[in-house]
Amino acid sequence: MSEPRTITLPTADHGDVTLPEPSWCIGHESTPGDRRADILHQGADVELVFHGHVFDTTGLVEAPFAELPGGGLGASVGLLGQTLDPVGLYELAAAFDTYADRIRGLADQLDTLRSGGVQ
Repeated sequence: MSEPRTITLPTADHGDVTLPEPSWCIGHESTPGDRRADILHQGADVELVFHGHVFDTTGLVEAPFAELPGGGLGASVGLLGQTLDPVGLYELAAAFDTYADRIRGLADQLDTLRSGGVQ
C-alpha cells in the first residue's frame, strides 16, 4: 500500500501548513500572503471544446479549511464562476441537455430551409 500524499504550503496566518492531498489533486495556486482558508486543491479540468475553442471548464476543487457546505468540496464551473455540489452539477448537465435539444431543433429547421422547405 502506498503512503498518503501530503503537501506543505506557506500561509500568512498559520505559517507552513502540511495537509493530506487528494489523489485527484493536480496542483495548487498559492501566493505569498495567502491565508490557510485560501488553500485550494484543484483537479483536472473537463473542457467543453468546439472547433478548437474552449467554451467552459469544470473541475473538482476542495478548500479544506474554508467554512463552506460540504467541507469545501465541489466542482468549479468557469462559465458560471461558481462552485457547485453534486445536485447543482446534475442540474447544469440537464440544462445543457435541454439546450442541446434546442440547438438540434434549430439545425433541423435550418436544414429544412436550406433544402427549399417551408419557411
